[in-house]
Amino acid sequence: MSQPTFANYRQFFRFYLEEHSKPQTRMLHAVGTVLGLAAAVLAVILKHPFYILAWPVISYSFAWTSHFLVEHNRPATFGHPLWSLMGDFHMLALMVTGRLRSAPTKE
Repeated sequence: MSQPTFANYRQFFRFYLEEHSKPQTRMLHAVGTVLGLAAAVLAVILKHPFYILAWPVISYSFAWTSHFLVEHNRPATFGHPLWSLMGDFHMLALMVTGRLRSAPTKE
């Protein structure tokens, strides 16, 4: 099953939020993003740059688990890796600031 194409990030982000409609999915993504980022920061602090490779392993393990077990859909990362990474941080920022509303309804 192929994923849709988008003209810009704004269009993609609407799709991204639809694919992350359940609160459990969003929370698992947030936890994975924060823990992955913490691992990257720790790698720099400890001066072990090789440990930065833990970032995607940690982050994606939470994210993909949420897609397969909670949301029951295919991670957008498979079709749009860079926009998905941006979407993870965008969604996290909206969550932290209390501006993340319910996912848009599918039309």
